Amino acid sequence: MVGTSLSADRYVSEALSPRHTTESFDSGKPDLDGWLRDHALTVEAKRIGRTFVWLAEDPGLGDDRVVAYYTVAAHILARDSMPHALGRGNPQQIPAVLLGRLALDKMLHGQGLGAALLWDAMIRVVDATRTVAARFVVVDAIDEHAAGFYAHHGFTRIPETMRLVQKVGDIAEALR
Repeated sequence: MVGTSLSADRYVSEALSPRHTTESFDSGKPDLDGWLRDHALTVEAKRIGRTFVWLAEDPGLGDDRVVAYYTVAAHILARDSMPHALGRGNPQQIPAVLLGRLALDKMLHGQGLGAALLWDAMIRVVDATRTVAARFVVVDAIDEHAAGFYAHHGFTRIPETMRLVQKVGDIAEALR
């Protein structure tokens, strides 16, 4: 993982709850925006995934207005679906964490905050894997631009897919 700047300190990171305002969130990706508004709380209630949001500390934006979010969930990778170099030595089913969504409001684009949001997510993942083991973080990129972003941050693309993976151990080392 590439390091992050401290410019993210203007935002509060916390678990999504019904008090958060998501209606005006606009990442420029309608699928990501609609999922946050229409499905994130249901996924949270069913314990299928956990969504964490960033709230601006700027009172002009409203204390509960979501400006970024990501969702993580438990996942299993099939060793046979992995490149040999990553899969060898692992069991047939490899425990993983899925980074299911990651998005910034358009007003935050171009400030390097995507890396800071990813960093926030990876800190939570590494902390969680101290209690519940997982070998990899998995992401299914929404498009080639997103795949390039994750690859830039140390994720390895599984050939002929939009799936990228990174070892939790490598992420933990980068966070040190």
